[in-house]
Amino acid sequence: MTDTAAPSRPARPARAPKPKGQWKIDGKLTLNHNEEFKAEDDALNVKQRILDVYSREGFASIPSDDLSGRFRWMGLYTQRKQGISGARTSKLEADELQDEYFMMRVRIDGGALTTDQLRVVAGVSTEFARNTADISDRQNVQYHWIRIEDIPEIWRRFDEVGLTTMEACGDCPRVVLGSPVAGIAADEIIDPTPAIEEIKARYIGSPEFSNLPRKYKSAFTGHPSLDVVHEINDIAFVGVVHPELGAGYDLWVGGGLSTNPQLAQRLGTFVRPEEAVEVWHGVTSVFRDYGYRAQRTRNRLKFLIKDWGVEKFRQVLEDEYLGRALNDGPAPAKATAPGDHIGVFEQKDGRYFVGATTTVGRAGGDVLAKVADLAEAAGSQRIRFTPHQGVIVLDVEEDKVEELIEGLAAVNLHARPSSFRRWTMACTGIEYCKLAFVDTKDSATELVAELEKRFAGDAPLETPLSIHLNGCPNSCARIQTADIGLKGQLLDGDTPGFQVHLGGGLAASHREEGGLGRTVRGLRVKTSDLADYVERVIRKYVESGESGETFAEWAHRVDEEVLV
Repeated sequence: MTDTAAPSRPARPARAPKPKGQWKIDGKLTLNHNEEFKAEDDALNVKQRILDVYSREGFASIPSDDLSGRFRWMGLYTQRKQGISGARTSKLEADELQDEYFMMRVRIDGGALTTDQLRVVAGVSTEFARNTADISDRQNVQYHWIRIEDIPEIWRRFDEVGLTTMEACGDCPRVVLGSPVAGIAADEIIDPTPAIEEIKARYIGSPEFSNLPRKYKSAFTGHPSLDVVHEINDIAFVGVVHPELGAGYDLWVGGGLSTNPQLAQRLGTFVRPEEAVEVWHGVTSVFRDYGYRAQRTRNRLKFLIKDWGVEKFRQVLEDEYLGRALNDGPAPAKATAPGDHIGVFEQKDGRYFVGATTTVGRAGGDVLAKVADLAEAAGSQRIRFTPHQGVIVLDVEEDKVEELIEGLAAVNLHARPSSFRRWTMACTGIEYCKLAFVDTKDSATELVAELEKRFAGDAPLETPLSIHLNGCPNSCARIQTADIGLKGQLLDGDTPGFQVHLGGGLAASHREEGGLGRTVRGLRVKTSDLADYVERVIRKYVESGESGETFAEWAHRVDEEVLV
């Protein structure tokens, strides 16, 4: 009997890879609805429709692609309808969750304001936003309860003093973080103010970058405290001194948190001050042309960096966009001090700046107006907001420092806060955010007060210990980079609580190097039990930590059962 071989089947042709939406490779395909509405009409054009149509005809006149899409480019999101529990966040559609009021984000590049500008910001809060005004960890101010009918008047007031909400949100270059002590710190390496101002003047509101694959976050610092959380920005310029070329910047790319956290990486390049804006333009152009647009969950710059690697990214930047090689350069030195600038510090001109912390970003128009008054009484006309939800008054005369500190404390802004008040941060949370599952601002405020009471008689911790609360997985409050990061979620279906991350940190904190926190398996804490848990884990650290060991180092070293 002869064996008969089965007939061979023809090999299937290899499937062509699905397009990722890279303009320079795939062409301008519209692979999802976000890309469709951006292609149909530049999002910047919605400003005129707000002025001419929607503000006159009311909320009901706004079509969905403008309301849920292009409005973001004007710094506007609909806020959460009051009274909807966290248990319904993932069960309702966006239009069921939203109210007919807006969160409005004021763009404040570098966190820099004059006292005149601050008074306008304060006035808008008290007149149009029910006295809401939160200082964000992006140096912005966020209002709530904004009506569409009031937006033209708000914008008119902002225009008069050189402020804007333009591209405070959206798939575009968002606010440029800047060292809040730029130009005045005695130990500054380089002042990034000229670069930030040129980027804002040339590219914010320009169609050249109004359609990026996703949000795009930039940061500049020339201060040795590394004070702009550069590791979690899409692009960051960090002041360094080149042994031959002098002061300039070390370039970082690809940072971002949310549900796929990744710290930025050095390109290994030295950027001379006169090159900074050109290099920013080049990196932004690479993202525009090669960034992934197919899936909203994978279209930040960090995903391109992960796939390409920094060597290829640098090569494409140099060959296709700059037309020359950049110099190699040194990495930044370890941070010299905490980067929040809380306290009293002498400026290079002999005057002082005073940094004060909010409580988890909460301020209000009445508070901000008082800050303007207090600053001017101290001889200052300049304010800076920080990437840590703080406020800095510049140019204070020495004999006015104590009076200013007392005045700020009277409106709950503290230049000499407890460690807990200084280092606790919270996002907007369920009070106004449509994505949130739990309350954050009030929970964090109560946590701070309770920890201050419980640790009142104890010696202060040797190193700062940060506590960050977030209402959902998106990490607006940077939970993965906190010593104690708390991610809001519902426990047992409807009980507000938090998943715990421990031991995160950035290079500007007390850690030797930046790193992401450790998730403790199965560790969930009810909101009502937060103070008990945080107290317990801190006391375990104090009791069992080795000499000189930071909380982050301890949290990564010990067994999981120690951390519960």
